[in-house]
Amino acid sequence: MKCLVCGKAIDLEGAESKTGETAHGAKEIDPSKGTRQFHDGDWYYFDTLNCRSKFTISPQRYLTPKA
Repeated sequence: MKCLVCGKAIDLEGAESKTGETAHGAKEIDPSKGTRQFHDGDWYYFDTLNCRSKFTISPQRYLTPKA
């Protein structure tokens, strides 16, 4: 799988692997191995937090097919 923003390869297992839990039981991950975000009913994967932030600011920029 490739990052929706920059096109770099993503290690899905790393992006979803649990590294710990918050005090309230939420899953923690290591964002240096990739990250993901739920948007409009689907999960989207990113290679870095920076790419995820760019997507969060303007998701339609990355979801709209390029002509």
